[in-house]
Amino acid sequence: MKTGEIGAPQIFRANRPIGVIFQDKRINSFMASPAIRRRKLYHEVVDRLLAQIGAGEFLPGSQLPSERALMEMFGTGRSAIREALHSLQRMGVISIRHGERARVEALTAGRVISQIGDIAHFLICSTPQILDHLKRARIAFETAMARDAATLATDADIEKLRQALETHKPAAASDFHRKDIAFHVEIIAIARNPIYEGLAQVMFDLLERFYLNRKLAVVARRITLVEHRRIFERIAARDAAGAAKAMKAHLERAQKLYSQRAERRKPL
Repeated sequence: MKTGEIGAPQIFRANRPIGVIFQDKRINSFMASPAIRRRKLYHEVVDRLLAQIGAGEFLPGSQLPSERALMEMFGTGRSAIREALHSLQRMGVISIRHGERARVEALTAGRVISQIGDIAHFLICSTPQILDHLKRARIAFETAMARDAATLATDADIEKLRQALETHKPAAASDFHRKDIAFHVEIIAIARNPIYEGLAQVMFDLLERFYLNRKLAVVARRITLVEHRRIFERIAARDAAGAAKAMKAHLERAQKLYSQRAERRKPL
């Protein structure tokens, strides 16, 4: 009788049937799989509410059902519902006001991205080298934004950028940094990409927190204005490579200045 036919003798390896070997392999595979993590009940409520909001069952501006109605809907206690609602509030999906039912918010890319600001601030405080990474990331990001601006800018965009530059010129020392950032924001806005604008807002907010004492000397302010003028001229000329080069040189010079001032402020 040939092996494999009905009634054929079993083939043994190391005195064990092949079927047993295969079974052991399946058991070992199961044992090697990661354990299933137990989830808290409110996580399930969050997932279901997000699915319903995403499906359009609750539109932006509309109110969610009351806590009691949600308890009945999901078969959970009040604590799970409240934890879920607070979690959705932290995500920016809903807003909660005292005495009112939770209301669905209209999410935008910028709003979602802005949620990382506070945790990123904590990360920078606990890991100082992250600030250096952030500054290098800004150079790469804004260099690309200047290149895009020179390619995408309309005549109206150029005029708005010109106004931002002209407004920056007479700014007092106390208002110089705000006008400086406004010029950079105007460049990023030319791309009309809400992801870029959201990232820029988080980046500028974070840098703002770490450059509290940044009143520049008159000479430094003049240099900044000259560099901004050069960036503007390259964008207005639709010179993508020149705009990128001017932005990179401007930010690298500014980063060195801030680093030198930070070193001088370190206690002995």
